[in-house]
Amino acid sequence: MKIPKKENKLIEFKSKLNREYHLKGDRKEHLVTQLNYLLENNGGYAVYIVGVDDNGKPIGINEYEFEETLQVLKEVASYCGAEVYKVEKFFDNGSLIGRIVFRKLSSGKEIQSINVGIAGHVHHGKSTLIATLITGKEDKNGKNWLYLNVLPHEIKRRLTADLHYTLLAYKNGKPLFFNNPLDKKEKRKIISESDKIVNFVDNVGHDAWIYSSIRGLIGQNLDYGILVVSAIDGITNITKEHLGIMLSINLPIVVCLTKTDLCKEEKINQVVEEISSLLKNIGRIPFLVKDTNDLGVILDKLEVVVPIIKTSAVTKEGYDILVDLFSKLRERKREVDGPFLLYIDKIYDIEGVGCVVSGNVLKGKIKEGETLLIGPLKDGSFEEVKASSIEIHNYRVNEASAGNIVGIAVKGVNTKDIKRGMILCDKSLNPKPIKKFLAEILVLTHPTKISDGYEPVVHIHTIEESAKIKLIDKDFVKSGEQCKALFTFKYNSHYISVGDKLIFREGKTKGIGTVLECYS
Repeated sequence: MKIPKKENKLIEFKSKLNREYHLKGDRKEHLVTQLNYLLENNGGYAVYIVGVDDNGKPIGINEYEFEETLQVLKEVASYCGAEVYKVEKFFDNGSLIGRIVFRKLSSGKEIQSINVGIAGHVHHGKSTLIATLITGKEDKNGKNWLYLNVLPHEIKRRLTADLHYTLLAYKNGKPLFFNNPLDKKEKRKIISESDKIVNFVDNVGHDAWIYSSIRGLIGQNLDYGILVVSAIDGITNITKEHLGIMLSINLPIVVCLTKTDLCKEEKINQVVEEISSLLKNIGRIPFLVKDTNDLGVILDKLEVVVPIIKTSAVTKEGYDILVDLFSKLRERKREVDGPFLLYIDKIYDIEGVGCVVSGNVLKGKIKEGETLLIGPLKDGSFEEVKASSIEIHNYRVNEASAGNIVGIAVKGVNTKDIKRGMILCDKSLNPKPIKKFLAEILVLTHPTKISDGYEPVVHIHTIEESAKIKLIDKDFVKSGEQCKALFTFKYNSHYISVGDKLIFREGKTKGIGTVLECYS
């Protein structure tokens, strides 16, 4: 093998690496950063020449030293979402020299992904439930929830104020628990080892932030919903409202009864009966799950059967059932074919990267480097941008598809011009800005009646905008009544499609609907 005269953007020289020394602290971080740089600047490939000094001169290493160096680099690669592609060994005047080629893993690895929304009243234990589930740790000190609620005012007030995302990964049906879910390096490593990911969207439970809860349920392309009910408080108005939202988008639901360690059996049974009565009233069949054997009875019936699982984060009662349940749940039908479409949920301006948008891929696939459209902007136009990088839970991938929760760095647009509710899409979608749309609506609750000129806030995907209503086939509508209505967005144009589900809300008024026609 001819050794290059010097290192370059593709090739790195290494003498030898030692596990005890090079996989510690800053030294490991340096190796991870170095490999990431090489991969990102060379189309996902990197080459290491091992057994040479910084000038490429052979230093002479033995087989054991080469194998240890290879194992160190393999572990470093796992943090970068890469794999060893090729290993070659040569001898130069009796000195062993190795050539190791790394290749970035793509999402073609076939990692199954399902999305689960967590809903329920404030302080009913939503964040604690999920944090305990993904770590496998008993919540003895009452602080597991801090793994999810990371904003300073959330910690101070001990409640969730915005949507938070986390995951439970599996490999061969077995859970890969986190030691610390906030550790990005650990998260990347777990994802790289997994063959299935359950994405959790932890929702807001306080009535003051109901709009965030709606966005967290209808804007995240969910496969399943978990309704959390405290055994102490039982069903509340927020419980019923969150249940109604999930039902409006035909979401299969699992009820988790939390804090059972704090209640007597009589109280627990009373709340289970309340939940069962509520479910029966809306046409669902409640099923109290006693152990993992019960799951086989209900897994293929979740469209009508609602499992009720008793849980305690302190004793971990019910957590074996949840772990087994999520290992068996499968993603629902998704539109993988067709043009890529993502509704933007969050926007970031990251130093050295620029504009990053995140959301759940609604349709199609996206590949790193593709030219896309973003908008509609304030003037109704769509701007061309380039997807310079894609991440799934801080794990770099080359592509993503429908159902993946992603962060995408986009070049060619000012971050200040991007708003939640806009779309990022394939150019072939040829999107048009929509200012008006016709919908079939059902008024769920209203103190009096709705007539022309009524202005609720409309939620479609991640869109949240006031709109004026004009009734088409009635003079007015009351609670429980249906009609066709023309909606006109008050401030901005948006991209929506026929068949999209909507929720409208204003004060004590709530309604649902389906888009029938769209007008530019």
